Amino acid sequence: MKQIVVFASGSGSNAENIISYFKKGDLASVMAVFSNNAEAQVLHRAKKHGVPAVVFSKEELQTEKVLQKVNEFKPDLIVLAGFLLKFPDNIINAYPNQIINIHPALLPKYGGKGMYGMNVHRAVLENGEKETGISIHHVNSDYDEGKLIAQYKVSIEHCADSECIAQKIHEIEQEHFPKVIENLLTNAKQ
Repeated sequence: MKQIVVFASGSGSNAENIISYFKKGDLASVMAVFSNNAEAQVLHRAKKHGVPAVVFSKEELQTEKVLQKVNEFKPDLIVLAGFLLKFPDNIINAYPNQIINIHPALLPKYGGKGMYGMNVHRAVLENGEKETGISIHHVNSDYDEGKLIAQYKVSIEHCADSECIAQKIHEIEQEHFPKVIENLLTNAKQ
């Protein structure tokens, strides 16, 4: 069975969706949830599913400590699901092409430092976009610049506010993110 480690900083709805999705089959399992936020809702979601949680500080992320903890779980894939810190080079180098992220816009638009969550949705709305979507991509040392894996679009022509956009993005994240992970793990070299 393939091993997944999830990094998240907030509510963890994508993390929980991934945990639940893979509990239904025998391809993979979420082995741990890592978070830089001791108050994050994702920690409660992980506990509810019996998934171990690892909490660390922003400073610890830049040391070998978090990498050593990740190594204990021997992940086939590291999934960033609402993880807000810049991912460190030591983990990226230890797991080349094995770290993916989901971004709530159609990259390369609306990516980069500070572009996450409602910041993205407000920018999309302010620019009068007719559609937006999600981008799932490999992680490299630059924010949101790793190789694209998949993108899914959604019309936002009838959205009058950023909350409407956020809801539409959430729906396509829930639908597509676990399937893209499944596809990556199925097609990974054995």
